[in-house]
Amino acid sequence: MEASVEVIPSHQDKKFGSMARAALWLLAVVKEGNVFTKAQLREAFPDVAQIDRRLRDLRDHGWRIDTSRDDPSLRQQEQRFVARGADVWIPGKSKAPKHKASLTAAQRAKVLHDDNYLCRSCGVGAGEAYEDGGGIELSKLNVARRRVLHSDGSVEHQLITECKRCGVGGGPDREVDLGALLELVENLAPLERRLFAKWIEVDQRTFSPLEKVWGIYRTLPQESRNAVAQTIDDMTS
Repeated sequence: MEASVEVIPSHQDKKFGSMARAALWLLAVVKEGNVFTKAQLREAFPDVAQIDRRLRDLRDHGWRIDTSRDDPSLRQQEQRFVARGADVWIPGKSKAPKHKASLTAAQRAKVLHDDNYLCRSCGVGAGEAYEDGGGIELSKLNVARRRVLHSDGSVEHQLITECKRCGVGGGPDREVDLGALLELVENLAPLERRLFAKWIEVDQRTFSPLEKVWGIYRTLPQESRNAVAQTIDDMTS
């Protein structure tokens, strides 16, 4: 008795979402065990602006796609389609599984301690009032999972301290592009890099008098800004 041949939809069928189309492309074009490049992926989906991100989302559905971080034989721009996961083009199977929500008390305490008991999004401390003065709400710190994109394209979820307000405003899956940040750091001038290192050491940015003045000026109404501009013009003329 002949084995049945699986028939899958076309990755060019735009009735499917971009993540499902990426999965279908892997199955039909790349095939399990083979290597592909980011350029080939983008060429296959010129109409999808964030196809790299949609491909990474497949990992949350059991698809194994190795990068150079997982397989040293791969180059920076290469990835290997190792194994398929859920059939995400089938209705009901594209919903991402929830990450484990339970943390031990020890894990939670360590994250809060490592983050100096500060929200890493807005900087507010536990039980402090917000600087915008909106109501009498005091901050409450939680431990959240933040999606981190590495230079090689791999993604992981790392624990971070976040206040309740930022957690609601930022959504459940805020992403940090660590690779892009490291590139910016590398492009800093030596003096700027040393200053940044000092901020990291004390986990706090110190503002210069000029920056403090600018911070106040930019909050002024137009008439007051004109008055400041005129005063500076009189002093420098």
